[in-house]
Amino acid sequence: MKVLISTDIEGVAGVFHHEQVRAGNPEYERARLLMTHEANAAIAGAFDAGATEVLVNDSHGSFRNMPPELLDARAQVVMGKPRYLSMMAGVDDGVDAVCMIGYHSRAQGRGILAHTINSFAFARVYFNGLELGEAGIYGALAGEYGVPVVMASGDDVFIEEHRPLFPHATFVQTKRATGQTSGISLSPAQACSAIRTGVAAALAQHGSARPYVLPGPIAVRIQTQSPALADLFCQWPTLRRLEGDEVGFDAPSVEAAVRMVNSLSAMSSMLR
Repeated sequence: MKVLISTDIEGVAGVFHHEQVRAGNPEYERARLLMTHEANAAIAGAFDAGATEVLVNDSHGSFRNMPPELLDARAQVVMGKPRYLSMMAGVDDGVDAVCMIGYHSRAQGRGILAHTINSFAFARVYFNGLELGEAGIYGALAGEYGVPVVMASGDDVFIEEHRPLFPHATFVQTKRATGQTSGISLSPAQACSAIRTGVAAALAQHGSARPYVLPGPIAVRIQTQSPALADLFCQWPTLRRLEGDEVGFDAPSVEAAVRMVNSLSAMSSMLR
């Protein structure tokens, strides 16, 4: 059994503020260690369940947050960008199941540090008329490779949003949102224990899980954070202007849609 663990940071226990998720300050240095501990808990849970190979994908920001020397030596780590499959890199390598650790709710929601891919660029992202956050987008990308999401952790809002998409998955709540930068969290030790147990339980029954599949072609609609960003994105000839702050395009597959969305995200840095 080969397992991919995709690890973000906003859903990690004890993480509540933007300073904790942006490199260059002491709060981030502490948070990246909390992220690493939760990744290690998931790795341990995978091996508890009989995994023979584990890939852990560093899926936040620059994709180089977790100190590799602190990760469980039994796992292999996927780091750095750009990469075509982004937060799901490795899913094309014969993976049997995906676990999402430290994930968060979608943009415009009430979850802790809620956003979708790029908080500066995107207010809402729709695939075939369905508003999706990162877990939904990348869960659909895994589904395109026939791989189910069997476990996910994050706050209560994240779980509420994504249980309908992954009805067979095991969810672990690490904290409860009381605002976008406030909430009530498990201790890091409690969260790691729950994640290890949750991953092991999910993988023990992964054969009953079903991939989340969005059949192509994919009609993508993006509400940007400003009309200026829509102006910029529509420099790409295949994009259509739908509203002052909305653009759209068609893609033959989820993978193609993800690659275009991430290209737009990279373009947005021109306006920062």
